[in-house]
Amino acid sequence: MLKLKGCFTAIVTPFRNGRVDLEALKKIVRFQLENGVSGLVPCGSTGEAATLAPEEYLAVIKTVVAAAKGKIPVVPGVGTNSTAKSIEMVVKVSALGVDGLLAIVPYYNKPTQEGMTAHFSALAAATSLPIILYNIPGRTGVNMLPATVLALRKKFSNIAGIKEASGNLDQVSEIINGADADFAVMSGDDSLTLPMLSVGARGVISVVSNVAPAEASRLCGLFLEGNPAGAARLHHKLFPLIKALFVETNPIPVKYAASLLGLCLPEPRLPLTPLTEQNRGALKGALAAAGVNRCH
Repeated sequence: MLKLKGCFTAIVTPFRNGRVDLEALKKIVRFQLENGVSGLVPCGSTGEAATLAPEEYLAVIKTVVAAAKGKIPVVPGVGTNSTAKSIEMVVKVSALGVDGLLAIVPYYNKPTQEGMTAHFSALAAATSLPIILYNIPGRTGVNMLPATVLALRKKFSNIAGIKEASGNLDQVSEIINGADADFAVMSGDDSLTLPMLSVGARGVISVVSNVAPAEASRLCGLFLEGNPAGAARLHHKLFPLIKALFVETNPIPVKYAASLLGLCLPEPRLPLTPLTEQNRGALKGALAAAGVNRCH
């Protein structure tokens, strides 16, 4: 049974000269395990899944599953803006030893709420694995409403949670108010993890934990253990770094930050380009100020 709680890292996909760097990926997974994260999410937005060839995509997931060694759950991204393609991915990935699936709201074609319901119903029917819905209007162009989320949960017990990145705390509260106790809401915005925990979220699917896994995990742990003041102190310590990691399109800055820790090269895949020189100094400073200026 997938336990959606704490800090799950939306890990980057490392590249070297345009190819997926599987050795660096293993190093990234080891770094995450050593620093106590609760789970790994490969092949999401941060993992540049949209630019991976089908064989690369499967190789990344297989590598992460093997490197995690069953110690923590692995929940890959499977969503596309085609229901048929998404079902194909769900079926293939479900056979790779993963613990759950993260499925984004279809992007670009802007489905209605009825379309989202039909899409996620088809995905849930195609697997017995837990599915985590992913609502991120800033990337998809459309918002999945709480009523849609709650109806899907009521219809499918394996729709186990949602990564909520609408930035709307009222929406988060509506979902938590209407859902049963086993449905998990996870923050999809690092800067909103603490506020979302305060209204009942269980944790975060995080970008900042690529470079500050111990700190992001501790923030969640402190709050969930009943120490909101301690969690708030960590939030404020990490906040400048979180903002610096989004100074350009994610994952451009976090890949540069990961390179400073010796985890991988700072190489995204086109159409993303490396972090501009003018933003590098500020990001270095933010890493140092957060106390994560080296691999530890």
